[in-house]
Amino acid sequence: MSMLAEAPLKNAVPTDQELIDFVVREARLIDQQRFDEWLDMYADDAFYWMPLEWNQTDPRLTCSLMYEDKLLLSIRVERLKGARTFSQKPKSRCHHVLQTPQVDSRDAAANSYVTWTAMHYVETRLEEQTLYAAWATHHLSVEDGKLRIKLKRVDLINCDAAFGNIQLFM
Repeated sequence: MSMLAEAPLKNAVPTDQELIDFVVREARLIDQQRFDEWLDMYADDAFYWMPLEWNQTDPRLTCSLMYEDKLLLSIRVERLKGARTFSQKPKSRCHHVLQTPQVDSRDAAANSYVTWTAMHYVETRLEEQTLYAAWATHHLSVEDGKLRIKLKRVDLINCDAAFGNIQLFM
């Protein structure tokens, strides 16, 4: 089995190392543009959230840079794979530099696990390269013996700055 192949958990309750490996695998799949595998890491009712304001608490009552459910994520993935997506010729590429993810909370009875990861993210296309610094918080659960993302929140350190187009996923 390849290092990136998704394996069922050894036990019903994930270890800290399994939670950490899951977060690292997610970043690697994005970097390698394996977007279908990446999307499979999300629960059907999951959200990907990038707040617009520092310490933002609600994605619906305040504007966000992104607040997308799995359907919108899948549409974005299809657009990135499309041959007629002229804004992606050549395709954007990215690279994550993660600190070791930290397990912030684990509640096996509620099937709820939360990790926090500081990171630098570089996105490049043609001669343009953009560096972002951020914190990613993953809210995870176990579904059918595998970890799934319920919510991924990416807090940009300079979230209130003016941004160009963020093409990929952090």
